[in-house]
Amino acid sequence: MSEPTITTPQLEIARATATEQSLKDLFIDGYRWMLLARTLEDKIASLYHAGKIVGGVYLGRGQEAFSTALGMSLQHGRDIFAPLIRDQSGRLAFGEPLLDATRTYLGSVRGPMRGRDGNIHRGRPAEGIPAMISHLGAMISVVTGMLLGRRFRGIEGQVGAATIGDGGTSTGAFHEGMNTAAIEKLPLVIAAANNQYAYSTPNTSQFACADLADRAIGYGVEPHRVDGVDLYECLRVFSLAVERAREGHGPQLVVGKLLRLSGHGEHDDGSYVSKNLKDSLLGRDCIEVAQQRMINEEWATAVDLKAWEEEAREKVREAVSCAQQEPKPDPFSERWVNLASAWLIEGSSSHA
Repeated sequence: MSEPTITTPQLEIARATATEQSLKDLFIDGYRWMLLARTLEDKIASLYHAGKIVGGVYLGRGQEAFSTALGMSLQHGRDIFAPLIRDQSGRLAFGEPLLDATRTYLGSVRGPMRGRDGNIHRGRPAEGIPAMISHLGAMISVVTGMLLGRRFRGIEGQVGAATIGDGGTSTGAFHEGMNTAAIEKLPLVIAAANNQYAYSTPNTSQFACADLADRAIGYGVEPHRVDGVDLYECLRVFSLAVERAREGHGPQLVVGKLLRLSGHGEHDDGSYVSKNLKDSLLGRDCIEVAQQRMINEEWATAVDLKAWEEEAREKVREAVSCAQQEPKPDPFSERWVNLASAWLIEGSSSHA
């Protein structure tokens, strides 16, 4: 895919001062990141079911608009982005190479985790993408700490973003990180994707408040609500939230209402999701919603959509083929140890 036309969207400014062409380009860029992520994850799921991938596979199907908008609203090389298991589209939009995903899933030593860890735990901390911690809620505290560290070093004007699901907002780490960020007035943006289920536990068994965004008020955090299926609205709201954080207004909580369009992972068929919920507005496919808007606005034709789909498939084919041909870790030459300070390991003289 060619580089996005607008890498850091300011949708409100664009609406007021820019041309219709800039809005069109911004939206198309977002759609193409969504499409690339969906195409990649469909391929990853296929490889998993064929026994080519070890470990779990967790898809972001249905959450691409929400995740992409956050990734596009941040500045790669300047800001911090801590994605979770359903943020492939946000990773790509933020600037993570497509090869990072295929190399990690397929165990290549040339990937960011050098074949040592599978699926979604990858990261590049030096580039502002901390490696994900599976204990949900923990990344809120990690990004809060990173922002404090940068403040101590006198670095200003940066934003840190962390994603979480509805279930993760009930963890202690979420509340502790959010509370600390609010007290310190840190430029933190928390993107909470309310996909209606924490694995198979519905919202009604998770929290008693009417809206997850209401939780922000008790901490002194600014809340934002958005239709997480609508790319245009997600771009608008995240652009505003990131700008508010960057300007010194403290943490922002963005809650997107949507529905996970797959099971918790590829090992789960999601049969617990009711048909009524699937048939509701929450069950719309954000890819199809974006396509319809582009057609209605005359921003794209059926020919354009077909061409972008083929381009995405070709890029995924190339990335998968490349990763499949690369070497896997060699246990006889691997010097990795499970502590950063190797000399602390009893009986080991390794300084790897």
